[in-house]
Amino acid sequence: MTSISAIQILFTIFKRDITLAIRRGSDTCGAVFFFVLVVSLFPLALGSDSKLLQQIAPGIIWVSALLAVMLSLSRLFNDDFQDGVLEQLALSVCPLEMVVFAKVIAHWCYTGLILLLISPILALQFNLPSNSIQVLCVALLLGTPTLSFIGSIGAALTVGLKSSGALISLLILPLLIPVLILGTLAVDAVATEMPYSVYLYFLIAYGVLSSFFAPIACASALRIVLD
Repeated sequence: MTSISAIQILFTIFKRDITLAIRRGSDTCGAVFFFVLVVSLFPLALGSDSKLLQQIAPGIIWVSALLAVMLSLSRLFNDDFQDGVLEQLALSVCPLEMVVFAKVIAHWCYTGLILLLISPILALQFNLPSNSIQVLCVALLLGTPTLSFIGSIGAALTVGLKSSGALISLLILPLLIPVLILGTLAVDAVATEMPYSVYLYFLIAYGVLSSFFAPIACASALRIVLD
């Protein structure tokens, strides 16, 4: 009975965060608009050199996705902390680590998933071939959850602080560099006709590790703040 109630709590948390994101709208729309704007500026600035655009496309899309995801990270726990909801969640029958996991998955759904869906359209601006776009989408599917999980650590460490966005960036950017490198190399490998699956496997491994350790780290940081 307890396990059923815990699952219901997790689903309620997930549904609540998605609903709040839809009602606010500004955070999600701002992140998406930022992603589209930054990616679109480079083809306009660099001209129509197709070879150059194809070379820089993976890195630009990945860096833009990272920056867009970080725009909404500061509110991941902070709003619930200010409202007292976070303390109630910490006292629920569901472990705080699972609560964090549900919130991070919700965050990915209203940020990373949307960026993933629009990235193929933006990739066409760089004259990327279809096979490169397919690998890019797979890499984003495997890598963007990692951005949310690792980013949640920075969000938990800066709960209650003013202007936490810049501090989150300083804390988590070094941890996210491997994701950017692996995601970029996977697409580059397609262009050079080299095996790319190894980079995707590393993205999966990095994602599994982050999904396991990030909720634990976040829960520990949140307990310190609540105490």
